[in-house]
Amino acid sequence: MAKVQIKVNDNGSFHVTGDVELIDAEGNKFETKETFSLCRCGLSQNMPFCDGLHKGNFQSVVRANPLQQ
Repeated sequence: MAKVQIKVNDNGSFHVTGDVELIDAEGNKFETKETFSLCRCGLSQNMPFCDGLHKGNFQSVVRANPLQQ
């Protein structure tokens, strides 16, 4: 099984790569591909997936804490 990677994009989505199951609160599986992006701004019309509506409307830059690495 491929290692799953989740990248936090500056001012954008969570970019997910790898073999992962995405499941809603009721246990229903979303159809996904090997690579997809999840919304983290709350503006997407295709939740939980990113549709690009964050561009120019959302700002968030996340950096790893070097003390925890």
